[in-house]
Amino acid sequence: MAKYGIASIAPLNRWCRDYRTGGEEALRPKPKGRPKGVKSKPKPKPTREHELAEENAYLRAKVAYLKKLRSLRANKSCGASEAPSSDCSQGKDTGSTPC
Repeated sequence: MAKYGIASIAPLNRWCRDYRTGGEEALRPKPKGRPKGVKSKPKPKPTREHELAEENAYLRAKVAYLKKLRSLRANKSCGASEAPSSDCSQGKDTGSTPC
């Protein structure tokens, strides 16, 4: 066994046992390390309908934001330090404050 570079008989016995149970394929080197994971399916491209729905939701939010901003600016111009009077909040012009 020293002639073939085998230090003990244990590896030879294991090779014989593996060959008897699994054949020639059992003696081939097995891949080492962590096996590669299952590749996930690529996400399908969004449909035109889905893109339009997303754009619609975005534009609705933008319009709501601009309405709120416009409302806040109108209330601010009625009087920043004082509470808005009922006339300003209802949009009536009393002449005393620039609504």
